[in-house]
Order: sequence, then structure tokens, then C-alpha cells
Amino acid sequence: MNPIPETFDRSPAGLAAEAQRLLAAGELIPEPRLETYYATFQEQFGPARLAKLDGSELLERMHAHGTVDSLVYWLEFKNDEEFPSSFGSIAGGSALKFGIFRSKETGLWTTGASRSMRPISEAEAIDVARRNRDQLLAGTRVLDTFSLPDSGDEAIDDAYRELQEEIMRAAPDVFDSAWGHKYFHLYAPAKLDDYHSGDFQRFQLIRLLQEPPKSNGRYVCAGRFVQLARAANLPINHLTTVLNRVNGRPYRYWRIGTNVDGRDIWPDMREGGYAAVGWAAMPDLSNLKHTTADKAKLAGMLLESEANPGSATRKAGELLDFVADIKKGDLVITADGERILGIGRVAGEYEHRRDRLADAPHQRQVDWLDVGGWKLSGSEGLRTTVWEFAKPESKLAFERRFQAASALGPMLVPATRSERASLPPLEPRIKEIAAILQRKGQLILHGPPGTGKTYWARRAALELAAREVFGRPAEGLAPDQLASLDEQDGLVRMVTFHPGFGYEDFIEGYRPQAEGGQLSFQLQDGVFKEFCDKARSDGRPHFLIIDEINRGQIPRIFGELITLLERDKRGIEVRLPSKRRFSVPENLRVIGTMNTADKSIALLDVALRRRFGFVELLPDVSLLSETMIAERLPLAAWLEALNAKIRSTLGRDARSLQIGHAFFLEGGAPVSDPATFAAILAGEVVPLLQEYCYEDYSMLGGLVGGLVDAGLQRIKGELFEPDRADELLTAILNTFPELTASPEALALDLGVAEPEHEDEPEI
Repeated sequence: MNPIPETFDRSPAGLAAEAQRLLAAGELIPEPRLETYYATFQEQFGPARLAKLDGSELLERMHAHGTVDSLVYWLEFKNDEEFPSSFGSIAGGSALKFGIFRSKETGLWTTGASRSMRPISEAEAIDVARRNRDQLLAGTRVLDTFSLPDSGDEAIDDAYRELQEEIMRAAPDVFDSAWGHKYFHLYAPAKLDDYHSGDFQRFQLIRLLQEPPKSNGRYVCAGRFVQLARAANLPINHLTTVLNRVNGRPYRYWRIGTNVDGRDIWPDMREGGYAAVGWAAMPDLSNLKHTTADKAKLAGMLLESEANPGSATRKAGELLDFVADIKKGDLVITADGERILGIGRVAGEYEHRRDRLADAPHQRQVDWLDVGGWKLSGSEGLRTTVWEFAKPESKLAFERRFQAASALGPMLVPATRSERASLPPLEPRIKEIAAILQRKGQLILHGPPGTGKTYWARRAALELAAREVFGRPAEGLAPDQLASLDEQDGLVRMVTFHPGFGYEDFIEGYRPQAEGGQLSFQLQDGVFKEFCDKARSDGRPHFLIIDEINRGQIPRIFGELITLLERDKRGIEVRLPSKRRFSVPENLRVIGTMNTADKSIALLDVALRRRFGFVELLPDVSLLSETMIAERLPLAAWLEALNAKIRSTLGRDARSLQIGHAFFLEGGAPVSDPATFAAILAGEVVPLLQEYCYEDYSMLGGLVGGLVDAGLQRIKGELFEPDRADELLTAILNTFPELTASPEALALDLGVAEPEHEDEPEI
């Protein structure tokens, strides 16, 4: 889907024209089908149906989150021909948002808050279901008596404020929940919008250059959308779909101060295309999140420069805002007091770049669009470095400038003996590899795809070489020292086996050479012999990494030299077919990697198996823990559940066919961006699963559910488009609905520190 330019006509006529275009393209639901879907929902969960239910039947019908026939499932996950997920998302948070849920681990009904969950009896759960049902029914009666005012923003705002108060009195426990709002919308779609978040509603109004109503709440903005839908002659669903396309996902507005220790850094930021903040003494903070623990840790670091502990805590919050909370797509506003210097859109992740600006190394790439200075009266956060604007009037001012500007369219010595003695211990995985290399001289890292085999082979080789040669961990080496290990003539070398790789490539062979116009064949060393000769003459430890070792024909590649790999055969010379003498030196280590999805260890050459040690690498979901995709999908729990399905579905070799965690790591960090996650699924994971299932789409559907159209025997490739992340995640969760009750999902509300902003001098 092509992006909509900021110059798009957001008038009722412009919105109506866009709706007609989307309708013709099949991207809007025709009105007759909309009415059918609303009627289907009423048949299943309308007041007449719910009023007839009681006891355990009512409880299951409303709150059995793991079943496809429950109200909570339909509201959050249902997405099929009977009822699509086209009526506003309530994704995010855990199953606790519905008041109760049945624990997957214990089977008991559970209630409470994230920090104080407790099991309850079925009778207590039924009481909660009755209360929720009765309040939903009471809210629908309020909607039945509500009449839409004719016109006028003030009259409409007042009418919907009164409606909100009446629904609050009728349904005090469900009225301010996203799921309660969605239920009421589906009951009265002409009276309520299908944005079930107040923040979403207000963002859309600001993008339309309207100041939102003064009152807070999920219902007070509805009149604006109803009024606009009337003017555009559109049903609410069509209007909000068009607005989502035109205005995009909600973003935030951030003030960045430009004074660093008395120096104005705005010219550097403007010319360099980035935003930056000070705190030059702080290191790279890429690994920090805006949690209570990380905020306390950073405040402790800042205490060295901030005498006041309270000030250190506030500044830690501001710095974490910049590092962890600002996202790509947000607007940043540089300011000096009330004077606004520039407005731009964040285009990159956090970077620590002393080379670019030494006194303000914490930076983010920004596309500057408006760099004309102007004054914003009543501005916020005047004495802070990083501040999120909250006032609607400020956001409106920035949005007007932004939309107008967009229309115009930016070397160390080796360690001493004492330093060697104080080396930190090896990581457990590298320690295991080192022990096998010490005993056998060579090993193979084996496991399913994406388990980090090549990563650990290189990391172990570099770490062991760094310690043996320089007496330091690899991360403590200077660039030239690291290069001496890792470059072409270094101590660590990699080769990849493949079916065409032979003895002449690995040991020695005759190659054609043109000399003086004549073609001749000359004897040339292969990779292994060349590296062995280098190691023998150098004396330092050398590490040869053989990637995909199982893809080569081992007997053909190694020939008679397989025997020389044994530790007690190292140094023994043999005569090669060329009559030259050769031995494998003691200081050579060999690390192979093997993808067991391609071949089982049992199928390896027996001589090879006897001479190599083996380390199995399996998916390690702990490396993905606490990572949520769009605050909906707990990445670690999902991968664990997917692999459990693979093991139970794909038979005897399923252990080797699991999906590794490394597919979902970038730069060592878990992927959390929905678009990146979708690209990984579409380009790597799903094709792999197709191969495993031998194009059996019924079997594949059992693994990935809603991503497959088993009837048409195809993957639903449209779900992987960047702007359809919500549908993709819903399709995935449709297969694993229990993930919304996972510890990661339930912990969404825990540990997030509310940013604390108080006026302080800029840093």
C-alpha cells in the first residue's frame, strides 16, 4: 500500500473520494456485508442472547478466552468469513483486561491485577460474568435512548459527554475498558466510533486539525466521527478505515532542548540530520529500557554528576525517554525556551556517536522538515531536555506546521601476566566448546536452523584466540588486534562446504594456469593445507571454521587425512599424492557447524563422528524474553508454542526441524518491530515450514493457523504487508490464544516507570 502524502485532502469530500477508491479496490467491506456482520454479532452475543444465559454456560460464553465461541475471543481474535477483525483492535495487555480468565497452567479462574493475581472459584467467576453481562445490557439500554444532535461541535461534544456519564453509571466496571467500548460499538455502530482507545481518537482528530473535546474518556470524541461520517456520507467503519490509511499509526510529539553546557547544538543537529542530547559521560545505553530497574540503575550512574538524588532520577527518566521511548515516526521539536527551532520526523534508532558530536553523543537520525524559528506561547517542559508534549493545542500547532512543511518537502599492547590472571571466566557455552577442543581438537556445533551455530563458532574462535594471543577478552581488543584475528590472513578463518567442494579445494590439487599464451596445470594448496602450514610456522593458535560441514562429501574432501585430526596423531607426517609431506599441527582447532534439518548426525561419515566432539544448539527462547511484538505477541512464548507444535506434528525428526531463536535477532537484540517480524516470517520461517510439511497445507495450517488458506492451498501473503501488522498478529494469536495469558503478556503492565518530568535546567 503506497503512503498517503501529507497534502491529502482531509475534507469530507476528500475522505469520501478515498473511500470510493478503496471500495472499488476491495479494501473496504461493502455496506450490506457490514450489516450482516453486525447482525451476526448480535445473534451470538446481543442483549437478547446474553439475557437468556446463566451459570457456567454464561461464564463459558463470555469469558472462556481459549475457545472460539466466547465473547472475549470474538472481540479480540475472531477473524474469518463469519466475522472479520475489521471493527477496531483491542489488542495489547493480557487476558486480565477482561476482569477474569482461566489460567492455562492451573485451569483455575483467575482475577485481580498484574501484581496481585489470585485464583477464584467457579461460583465467584460466574458472579463476575453476571455482573459484566448485566452492565453490558444496561449500557445498551442507554444507547437505545440516546439521540444524535443535529450539528455543532459544542452541542455534539456536550451530548456525548452526557452519554459517557450515563454509560458510566449503568456499566461502571466495563464502560472504560476497550472491550466494553467495542461491544457497545458493535451494538450501535451508527452512534459510536470503532476506535477503542482515547489516545487513538484524539490523535485522529489532531491529524484532522481539530482540537479534541475538553473531557477525557472513550465516548466523548465519538460525536466528532459521527458528524464527519454524516458529512462524508460514509458508515463509521468506512470513515475510520480511511482515516487509518490517511493519517497512519499514532505517533508522539517530543521536545528536545538544544542547550548543552551553555552551547547551542541546534546547528550541528540541523546540518547533520539528527537529534541529540548531552550527558556526555554516559556510555552507550542501547541495552536499557524504560523500566523501574533500568531507571534506578541510570540514576545511580548520573549521581556522579548530579548532587541531588531527586534530580538524578528525573534526568534518568528524560534520558530513557530519548533512548527507549522515542520511536521511528515520532515528531521531534527542537526548542530553546518558547522558541521552536525545528520540527522533524524520527528516522532511526538510538545511536551513541561521540565521533559525530562529542558533548551530545546520544543521537537519533531525524528528517528535518520545518527549520523556521517561531514562538509557541504556553509551551511545556521549558527547563527540561526531553519532554513529551501533552497539550492538544501544542500538538495542533506542530501538526499545522508539519503538514504545511511536508507539502513543501531531508593500538593496545599485549596484556601483562597479572592482567592475564584476572581474565573474567568464559561464558558457559564457550567454556564447553573450549573443553572439547582441548580434548579432541575439533568439534561440530549442530542443531536446527537459526540456533546460532555459525555465531557461536565465530564468537568462540575469536574469544579463545584473543585470550591465548593477547590475554584479553575479544571485546577488549583494539581494532588492529581484532583485525589480526579476523581478517583474511588472521588466526580465524572460515570456509563453507557444499556438494561441489572437493579434495583439491581443501587439501591440494592441480589448477589450470595461463603462462605465455600456454595453458598448464600447476599444483596449488587447498584451504586446509594452506592454513595448517600457516599455523605451523606461526606457532600461535589458529581456528578453522567449517560452515555447513554436512553439505560436503566428507570422505572425498578429507581423504586419508581424516586420521591426522586425532589429537595423538597431530604432528605425524604423511605423504600426499603430490609426494609432498604434510601434517596437522597441534595448534590448529577445527569448529564445524551442521544444520540437522538437512541431515541427522547419525547419517554423518562414521570416521568423522568418531574424531569430532559434538555440541547441540537448540532454540533458546530466553534470548527473546520480555519482547512483545506490537505489545500483543510475546515473542518467546510464541516461538516456544510453535516449536511444541512442530515436535508433536512432524514426527521422529521434529526435534531437528524446530525454528531457532536467531531468526528473530538483529544485532544481538530481539526483533520487536512488527514489519521486521512480518518480513522474517514471510521470507524465512514460513518457507522453511512449507518445506518441512512437504507442501501439505493441512499440516502447515496446524502450525501457523490463520496464515494459511488450506482450501486454496496457499499462504496468505497479504498478511505480511507492513500496514497489516494487526491482522497478522491476530492470525497468529488465533492459533495460540493462550499466549494472551502468558507471563509475558500478563507482565505488560508491570515495571514500566511513568516518565517524571519536572522543570530542571537543560543538560
